[in-house]
Amino acid sequence: MEGNSRESERLERERQFCELCGKMENLMKCGRCRSSFYCSKEHQRQDWKKHKRVCKEADKQQQQPVGEEEEQQQRDTSKQSSTSQSNSTLTSQDEEMPDFIKSATGSDTKPTPDSSKPNGQTRSPPQKLATDYIVPCMNKHGICVVDNLLGNEVGRSILEDVQALYLTGGFTDGQLVSQRSDSSKDIRGDKITWVEGKEPGCERIAFLMSRMDDLIRHCNGKLGNYRINGRTKAMVACYPGNGTGYVRHVDNPNGDGRCVTCIYYLNKDWDAKEHGGLLRIFPEGTAQFADIEPKFDRLLLFWSDRRNPHEVQPAYATRYAITVWYFDADERARAKEKYSTRNAAPA
Repeated sequence: MEGNSRESERLERERQFCELCGKMENLMKCGRCRSSFYCSKEHQRQDWKKHKRVCKEADKQQQQPVGEEEEQQQRDTSKQSSTSQSNSTLTSQDEEMPDFIKSATGSDTKPTPDSSKPNGQTRSPPQKLATDYIVPCMNKHGICVVDNLLGNEVGRSILEDVQALYLTGGFTDGQLVSQRSDSSKDIRGDKITWVEGKEPGCERIAFLMSRMDDLIRHCNGKLGNYRINGRTKAMVACYPGNGTGYVRHVDNPNGDGRCVTCIYYLNKDWDAKEHGGLLRIFPEGTAQFADIEPKFDRLLLFWSDRRNPHEVQPAYATRYAITVWYFDADERARAKEKYSTRNAAPA
């Protein structure tokens, strides 16, 4: 039990943002405390004065005494190779495992493609993933990223269903909202369709929805003060890859009941530098932002309300995603009462 408790505490301490600028992609972890992340050695060095005390304390908890010489190495980490095994250097996650895998699984080893099990977590069943990782991450940051959710084979089968669905021509333009200007500019360029899960050819999409439901069920009662009792259908979206995007917006700005946004990405070999399509989130109350690449088999969760304005930057390759919104029971009841003649959110 003590080991499980320490593991839970360690997962809760792990940060998914650069401590200095808030970036979430291509992070490097502090090689000494292994619980804080930075996007570069330069940002680690700039944050060292603030981070030093936390780093030392985490190091003591791991029973790895650090001498003055190693402390100086920590300050001068930009002069050291990122492949160094010194406890005071940064270790690139890319050298050990895909982005965020260590945080999502608590594993220090890189899973092979064939090692994926249901929900994609080689060492974390859904309940453990939900309670030990998603709950503390959401309550701390309001944003959570889980990679390798279902594994390569299942993810590929869902992608095939989505591509087949798109080829039927059943997708329509996403709801267009105009800015208050004389030129009236549309703010979104995706094509969408709504899936309940019972439609022919959508069995694998339904499987994904059931896995999302499993995770949220295990989180329920622990995510803020929410009491989740339902969700929308799945919105399957495609950005055709011609520079279309979705400007900054809030999913639920007016209390329609949606509390958690869950997005599953289906884009193989996505390269943000070449393909664009980043989801950029601007957490309320901070000048920082978080960039999320729409990588294959990645699940993103974040609060749906005004705490997380976000945008989809122009995509230059076909970009697929499946989004489900979960309802807070009390807020949804108030919304239904207020808007009794129409739904406040897609059903």
